[in-house]
Amino acid sequence: MASQRDIRRRIQSSKNIKQITRAMQFVAASKLKRAQESTLASRPYAEKLDEVLADLATVLTGEDHPLLVRREGGKRLIVLITTDRGLAGALNTNVIRFAAQQITESGGDLAVATVGRKGRDAMRRALVPLEAHFEGFGDRPTFADVLPLARLISEDFLGGKVNRVDIVYSHFVSTLSQKRSLDELLPITPSEDTAGIPGNQFIFEPSPAAVLEQLLPRYVATRLFQAVLEGKASEESSRMVAMKNATENAEELIEDLTLAYNKVRQSNITREMIEIASGAQAG
Repeated sequence: MASQRDIRRRIQSSKNIKQITRAMQFVAASKLKRAQESTLASRPYAEKLDEVLADLATVLTGEDHPLLVRREGGKRLIVLITTDRGLAGALNTNVIRFAAQQITESGGDLAVATVGRKGRDAMRRALVPLEAHFEGFGDRPTFADVLPLARLISEDFLGGKVNRVDIVYSHFVSTLSQKRSLDELLPITPSEDTAGIPGNQFIFEPSPAAVLEQLLPRYVATRLFQAVLEGKASEESSRMVAMKNATENAEELIEDLTLAYNKVRQSNITREMIEIASGAQAG
């Protein structure tokens, strides 16, 4: 059985860990509020842009803009969005495992572009070819942060280096729930609901090519930016929950160690009393 000194040290270590995890929980909670507000505020714009371009894709073709061209076969690029730091529960593990499943099932020519060090390190360990790597853009991602990645993806697709681009990320549902998601970024998929689309009655000024030339690059950057925001909100919510659970576990451990300490202390006191009584009787 451990001595009183060993148990005291473990209790003090557990108290120190509890202070750290509680502080990290509060920090994550404050960051979560800001990240959640940013994610929910930008989501309607991204969804409406998806809807508009999906409708346009049903009445336009690859002749109007190369980002609408659907080519069979060829190289596939997966954009994997993870975090830079750990201590976020199973968030990164779930997303990376999901991406690995997609890579295994895909077969053929494939490469990965990573956002966040955790995804990059996992892909390197798995010997998956990396097209590019970007840092996680910090605690406050901006639209300008994703523009280099959007430019790289668009140029690779326009140049014929890749024929399909997908995004794998964690979709923020609620504080307690994050859903791993796979979204096809390029080529743009036509809308399946064509009931409200008036055929070829869209009028573009000055021309379809000029409108799409400005709209489609912004669409790629917007989709990427929304995925980064979703990932950031998922990271902070997952970290807050993980640190809350760690704090509660530390409290339980402290209670168990305190009980064990009291038992050892009582046992020592009893033994000493017996020794004193035995010595008195012998005298």
